[in-house]
Amino acid sequence: MFHFGNIVRTKGDPKIVDSGTSLARPEDRLARALGWFSIGLGLAELFAPRRVTETLGMEGHETLVRAFGAREIISGIMSLSVDKNAGLWARVGGDGLDAAALISALTPDNPKKGNVALALLMIGGIAMLDYRAAQETKPKRPSPKARRRLYPDRSGFPKGLAAVKDRARQLTNGQARTGAPS
Repeated sequence: MFHFGNIVRTKGDPKIVDSGTSLARPEDRLARALGWFSIGLGLAELFAPRRVTETLGMEGHETLVRAFGAREIISGIMSLSVDKNAGLWARVGGDGLDAAALISALTPDNPKKGNVALALLMIGGIAMLDYRAAQETKPKRPSPKARRRLYPDRSGFPKGLAAVKDRARQLTNGQARTGAPS
């Protein structure tokens, strides 16, 4: 069976035969997919804002589209990071901004209002996915009934604090006799 991980292996490296099942949870995979989608959309908005505004009948708003693109890229990177929950909530907020901007383009004189309506429907669906992913990846806190573990009788020294004090005395006495560190 061919495995893509073998492409970057050098001659002496062992081959990957089977990578096994993924340890990623479904909500982590969704967060990752949304993060990459956000980066892709952001790049399109950042580097082709005129195309986006022409498609939506929003000519003259290229700067706004570029700003939205930068926001998409940042929230996408955050969604791929360790703190993916913050990135997903940034995406949810961004969906609200996108919807508000699109609603402003739903005017009777916009010849592309059908495209705007379609974009609003798409944003609604993506917003639901963003919200679901943000809810499912929020940090888990222990229940209020969970017993908190306290370790007042532990010192952090494997042989106990008394053994450490004895060893410190031995070292101090040895230094006093020889005058040199042990």
